[in-house]
Amino acid sequence: MKRRTLIGGLAAGLATGLGGRAIGARPLRSEEAGEIPKRTFGKTGAELTVIGLASGRFPVIGNDDEAIALTRRAVELGINYFDTAHSYWDGHSEEIFGEVLPACRDRVFLTTKSTDRTKQGAAAELDLSLKRLKTDYVDLWQVHGIQDEADVEKVFAPGGAIEAFEAAKEAGKCRFIGFTGHANPAAHLAMLRAFDRWDTILMPLHAADPHYLSFERQVLPLAVEQGLGIQGMKNFANAKLLQQFSVRDCLSYVLNLPIHCTAVGCTTIGQLEDDVRIAQSLEELGDEQMATLRSRAEGLKGPRLEDWKDDVGPKVGHLPPRPRYTGS
Repeated sequence: MKRRTLIGGLAAGLATGLGGRAIGARPLRSEEAGEIPKRTFGKTGAELTVIGLASGRFPVIGNDDEAIALTRRAVELGINYFDTAHSYWDGHSEEIFGEVLPACRDRVFLTTKSTDRTKQGAAAELDLSLKRLKTDYVDLWQVHGIQDEADVEKVFAPGGAIEAFEAAKEAGKCRFIGFTGHANPAAHLAMLRAFDRWDTILMPLHAADPHYLSFERQVLPLAVEQGLGIQGMKNFANAKLLQQFSVRDCLSYVLNLPIHCTAVGCTTIGQLEDDVRIAQSLEELGDEQMATLRSRAEGLKGPRLEDWKDDVGPKVGHLPPRPRYTGS
C-alpha cells in the first residue's frame, strides 16, 4: 500500500503537470501559510524544522525528475532538515539530494548514514556519500540500522565503526554523530549505555508504538535526559495507520512527543504540502488527547503492523549491559 496515494492526490488536484506539480490547484507557499515551526535540536544547538524530507522512499518514486522536483519543493516550503543514507536506492537518493541541496547548503541541515560496522568500511562509505551529495561535510552522520547486541559489539570492537565516526567528527567531515534503528528498543538502550558522546538519536514513534516493544516508553525518556537531538520516523507505520487515523492525527501525535523533528517519507508534492500544512497549524495536544490516540491504536499493535520490529510474542526484548566505550 503506497503512503497516502489517495490523500496526496486529492490535495494536489485532479491532474498533475511536469514534476508532479498540481494543475488547477493553487500552490501552497510558505509565506502564505506561515513558517514551519522550528525546534532546537538537542545539544547540537541547530534549529530544525519539525518535519524533514526523508529520501528513503525515493525508490518508490522511481523517477529522477520527480524526486528532484520534490526536493526542490521542500526547500521552497522552508524545510531545512534533509535525511538520506548511503544505502538508500543504492546511493541514488544521495545523488538526488546532490542535484538540489548544494545551491542552498548553508541553509539546510543534511544527514546521511552508514550501515558498515567497521572503521575502514564506514569511512569509505562516508567519502562516497560526500561525493554523491556534492559537499565536503554533512551536518549529521549516523550509525544506521542497529538491530541487536551483535551489531552493538561490532560497532565498538577494535577497528569498529565508532572509530570512523569519531575521526570524521574530528576532521570536520561531519558536525555531529548519532545512530538509528527500529528493530528493538533494547538495541538503542545498549548503544546509549556503550557510549556517552552521541549527539543524536533516531527512532520509530507513532500512536501504536507504546503497546509493543516501545521506543516511546523505553528509549525516549533516556534520550530526553541525555539532551540528545531526537528524530522520529515511521510516523504513519508505512501507511498502515492511515486505515484508521488521519495524516493530521499521526503527525500531531508524533510532534506532541518531546522530540525535535520527524522525517517524512513523501512520494508526491501533494503529500509534502499536506505535511507542511499540518506542521504550520500544529496544535498542542493534552495528556487526555494523546491517551485517546494511543487507546485507538492499541488494537493494531504488534509485529503485523510494525513489521520492522522484532517478533518476540508477548515478551519484550532485553539486552544485557556491556562496558561503556571509552575510545580506541
